[in-house]
Amino acid sequence: MDVTRDSSQRPDHLPKALPPALPERSASGSSPLAKVLRTSGPADSGPPTTPLTVLPGPAGSSADPRDPLEAVEPAARTVQSAPLPPAPLPPVPVVDPFPVADPEAVPAGMPAAATSRRPPRADQALRERNAAGLPGWVALLALLLGTAAVLLVLVRDGVVPHWDALPDLRADAARASGRAEVTARSVAAVTAAGLLVVLALAGLLANAGGETRVLTRWGRYRGTVRRTGLVWVNPLLRRRRVDVRLRHWRSEPAKVVDRTGTPIVVRLLIVWRVKDTARAVLAIEDHERYLREQVQAVLTRTASILPCDSNAAPGPALRDGQWFADELTRALAAEVAPAGLEVYSAQPLALEYAPEVAESMRRRRLADLDAGLRTVLVDDAVEAAALAVRRLERATAHELDEAARSALMEHLLVAFVAPAGVAASVPPPAARAGRKEGRPA
Repeated sequence: MDVTRDSSQRPDHLPKALPPALPERSASGSSPLAKVLRTSGPADSGPPTTPLTVLPGPAGSSADPRDPLEAVEPAARTVQSAPLPPAPLPPVPVVDPFPVADPEAVPAGMPAAATSRRPPRADQALRERNAAGLPGWVALLALLLGTAAVLLVLVRDGVVPHWDALPDLRADAARASGRAEVTARSVAAVTAAGLLVVLALAGLLANAGGETRVLTRWGRYRGTVRRTGLVWVNPLLRRRRVDVRLRHWRSEPAKVVDRTGTPIVVRLLIVWRVKDTARAVLAIEDHERYLREQVQAVLTRTASILPCDSNAAPGPALRDGQWFADELTRALAAEVAPAGLEVYSAQPLALEYAPEVAESMRRRRLADLDAGLRTVLVDDAVEAAALAVRRLERATAHELDEAARSALMEHLLVAFVAPAGVAASVPPPAARAGRKEGRPA
């Protein structure tokens, strides 16, 4: 912008004339606007800007070089033409490679690492798949054909004696000589037919319903046969029978402790089956023993969450509802899944206190029940006495004072609570007041 042009040709967004209240430049050679720019320049934390400079105009110019608007306009053009600083990149979120569970779910005083326990992981490549096999009738047909071929070769060579009742199937050489004529070709044919018969017999297996065969060769998994009936498989493979039927197991009495530290005895009924035969046979040594050990571990961990009974303190307990069975089923299913097992339900058959604390817990339970019953009786008696007093006041249309109402309430409570055949006396109000003040009645 040329600052020497007439100020009357300014753009429309600038004022045509200076405001009359605009202060003049001070003697120090700085205007108030320049002071503000100088003071805000170094202290500003924003992007750097081009300093404002005022170019002096030639002599006789109508533009006053001291005009602050003329000084700001070229600076504004310079700032607009200056390249903008690059926009800052958004912050990259930091991903924790070891995530921790919800901190609110971790009990107070327990380290977060205690919640990071996970069930064991099995080999992902070890999964059940169907084994290659043939229907049993194919093997039986091969067996019949091989046997028939061997008999035919033996008959033609004269090895099998000829019967007159049967047609003569012997070769010309055997018929002419009257004895067996065995050739190399006959030996090869009998050998091939015999191998076919042996191969058909060795590969046959009868697979009953609810059972499978896990096939391995030199320790390598080759597939599982789930087809029932007569099946032919490779005779060079090792076969292991696995029961995949729905099974139930009644556990032995397991001694654990509840949340209060009281020993209890629990017996469970587990309904389960083998889901993945490859993992059940090859991923673990004995899947039934593994299931028993996991039942004991899960039972110990789950029983320690809640108390066995909630007589003393209100709240959930192991005997309440279906929570105990549901939690046992969920935890046990997660633990045995890597071993190829599937748990349908784990239900407690018996939940009892250990013999050493059974008698004391029984007495404690009776005491709690007795205290609860007495509380209920006293509450009912108080409500009945208050109701009787109110009905008496309504019937007589006379409101009793506090002393008379208290005395009547006490007499009614004694009558309601006292056992049958026991006469209980209530001291008069004056005697009760004397006792409260410390005077003899």
